[in-house]
Amino acid sequence: MRFETIKLENSASATLTLYLHNIHELGDKPRPTVVITPGGGYEFVSEREAEPVAIAYYNAGYQVAILRYSVKEEARNLQPMVEAMTSIRMLRDHAADWRIDPDQIAVCGFSAGGHLAASTGTMWNEPALKDKLDGAPDRYRPNALILSYPVISSGEFAHRGSFYNLTGSHEDDDATAFFSLEKRVTAETPQTFIWFTEEDGAVPVENGLLFISALRKHKVSFECHIFNKGQHGLSLCNEEVNTPNPHAAHWFMLSVEWLRSIGFIAK
Repeated sequence: MRFETIKLENSASATLTLYLHNIHELGDKPRPTVVITPGGGYEFVSEREAEPVAIAYYNAGYQVAILRYSVKEEARNLQPMVEAMTSIRMLRDHAADWRIDPDQIAVCGFSAGGHLAASTGTMWNEPALKDKLDGAPDRYRPNALILSYPVISSGEFAHRGSFYNLTGSHEDDDATAFFSLEKRVTAETPQTFIWFTEEDGAVPVENGLLFISALRKHKVSFECHIFNKGQHGLSLCNEEVNTPNPHAAHWFMLSVEWLRSIGFIAK
């Protein structure tokens, strides 16, 4: 394994950590990449949803990157979105060196990190972001999304803490509505895998249902799994991350099977 951590430009604290297969494992063939954006309500970055998930996708054959993005007051002014999209562009810019297929980049996010992942798929051509990013907008668009119990809506079912950290507002006002992603889905939103649990008391399942409804309206391909049992923040749903849930743990291999079904073949 090649392991490297890169500090992102134009950010006080964000880093991109790479887990790359060695050349002798790859030959000259590039591999699909999964970019992981852990959760934490834009208050912190959850380590339970970082390296354990990265190692799992690495062992499934993928190149992997973890984005540890800006949080709290540093998350204002679209900063996490800038960092996530900059990471996607960086992976494409270094595709040859890192043996990455530039047309097979998936972003896998959890909770608020799921909001960030979904933002890359719905805000990549947002005018307010174009002013903060260099180059053509499609350089920043991921090819697929994997959303794990994602924060989506700023309305009735909002996780208020996430939107407060993004905007400084506790209300469902224009500032938070800007980040309500079910309203931003278009036909150009990437194909999506999404899962959550019916019992989630922190980010209600309606967040996912609203996003799915928008995907269906715009004829964007998706796969959805709703597990009946499970708290918020399950990560891999195993003992390693202290959230054992054998049934919901199937989400991971289901996501790998889905990636393979859309052409993200890693082995």
